[in-house]
Amino acid sequence: MQASNFLVTFLQWSRYILSQELLASHPETRLGKLALSTRDSALDLCDDADFLENEFFFDRSSQTFQYIINFYKTGHLHVSEEVCVVSFLQEIEYWGIDELRIDHCCREKYYRRKEMKESLDICGDAETMESKEEDFDGVLCQDFRQRLWDLMEKPDSSKAAKTFGTLSVFFVVVSIVNMALISLDFTVLGAPILDILEYICIVWFTGELVLRFMCVKDKCKFSRSVVNIIDLLAILPFYVTLAVENLHGGSTELENVGRVVQVLRLMRSLRMLKLGRHSTGLKSLGMTIAQCYEEVGLLMLFLSVGISIFATLEYAIEHDMPETTFTDVPCAWWWATTSMTTVGYGDIRPDTAMGKVMAFICILSGILILALPIAIINDRFSACYFTNKAAKCLSKNVTFQCNNKAVMVRFRRFSDQKYKCTHTTLNAPWLYFQGCSRFLVP
Repeated sequence: MQASNFLVTFLQWSRYILSQELLASHPETRLGKLALSTRDSALDLCDDADFLENEFFFDRSSQTFQYIINFYKTGHLHVSEEVCVVSFLQEIEYWGIDELRIDHCCREKYYRRKEMKESLDICGDAETMESKEEDFDGVLCQDFRQRLWDLMEKPDSSKAAKTFGTLSVFFVVVSIVNMALISLDFTVLGAPILDILEYICIVWFTGELVLRFMCVKDKCKFSRSVVNIIDLLAILPFYVTLAVENLHGGSTELENVGRVVQVLRLMRSLRMLKLGRHSTGLKSLGMTIAQCYEEVGLLMLFLSVGISIFATLEYAIEHDMPETTFTDVPCAWWWATTSMTTVGYGDIRPDTAMGKVMAFICILSGILILALPIAIINDRFSACYFTNKAAKCLSKNVTFQCNNKAVMVRFRRFSDQKYKCTHTTLNAPWLYFQGCSRFLVP
């Protein structure tokens, strides 16, 4: 192109006169290529062009383009807090500017917000996967199975569902307390009552699992769900214990049978994990642990290195002392583990002044190492928690005024960013909400 400057016009009627020499200083970008291009190749770089007026048209955001202009003028790319991270990334990719060009003053907050967005996407994908289990289109007794599923899985969908969820939590707590009471020495009159409570709780848990299994359309996917596996593990020890006791109840020569039964009874404590189905906080904690496996693995690596180093040094300092508790390196490992995790068990302790100084350094190092991933884990947990909180709104009823009539709508998500209305009191094919997408009424 021969002109000394050319005019860039956006769809929002914003006009920018830019120097060809200025744009050509960054030939790897879209505008740099446009400044150096011929008339034939220029049309591939813009949406439309008027070569007589030397104008080029782009259907892009004029708000973000302010940062693009500043990049050409100063050589530094900045990003504001008001700009969406995803939108900004899409814009700079379109203009051919690498995100590594973002200046140091904005880079940290940009990548933090980008990581937060990725965490929200992961949480959203998890919620979408759960919602896809709830597709009852084309199944036998569709309405009944849908209502039964909402009763068990959507505590906020109705008063009956909230009552059912409360009862489920109640039985979990009762079963845990009952397991603790069974371990105590009760009289002959007290033991049968505890056994009856155990049977009642097992009947409830089994009924819950069976009804959920009967409701879902994709039973293979239901069986692979982590939450449903936890529900199965919560009741499985009872039935295995019952089978073992019935098969070997009169056998006196099998000593290991009693130990197996005792271990299986202790596994009933897994029922506490069932509370995760009804607790947003526990759900968020599980998602956070699943997302932060790299940070947790790195934390374990740092702790292992620290334990190995401090245990070896402390053993070298203390093992020659009379009546020392550092008799071998594994004992020193145990001491370093309890010290770095700030437990301070106290069964193994240093006696020399040098050993105490080394213990102080070990404890201080443990505090610093444990504090490193806390900020990342906290950010991930907050993102998952608020995502799960927002997802609860999808199963709630919405009531609004339409032509002086109260209209109630119940809707739920059936795919990414789409919501299907399952019930309405208004006879209309489409419903519109202010600030929301439209909802389809079946």
